[in-house]
Amino acid sequence: MKRVFVHGAAIALAALMCMVSPAIAGQAAKVDVTGKWLFAVETGAGSGTPTMTFKQEGEKLTGHYTGQLGEADLTGTVKGQEVSFKFTVDAQGTMLDFVYTGTVESKDAMKGKVSIVGLGDGTFTAKRQ
Repeated sequence: MKRVFVHGAAIALAALMCMVSPAIAGQAAKVDVTGKWLFAVETGAGSGTPTMTFKQEGEKLTGHYTGQLGEADLTGTVKGQEVSFKFTVDAQGTMLDFVYTGTVESKDAMKGKVSIVGLGDGTFTAKRQ
């Protein structure tokens, strides 16, 4: 009788490990956003399709914004699936600070929120090029 119980417990434990292992593996997968991304941005001030080029080293994120407001270097972080970065653009003599926060949805997609400091908020989606 004890052998059947131990055997049954071993089967249950093996089944549990099979269910848990993929979840742990998914969390352990490293996110790397390095590369060129095309963004679709919607705000109360309008919409745009800027390009961001990222370089990720560990959690540190650097890169470059190119869009209808010009160009700017950016800095940020990637922590797990969460990404955040910011940059400042000189729009015809007015300095605009942009803050992006979002989630990497897959290897080639992310989405989240954008804040134009002092002007309002919006949303974005992005796809790796």
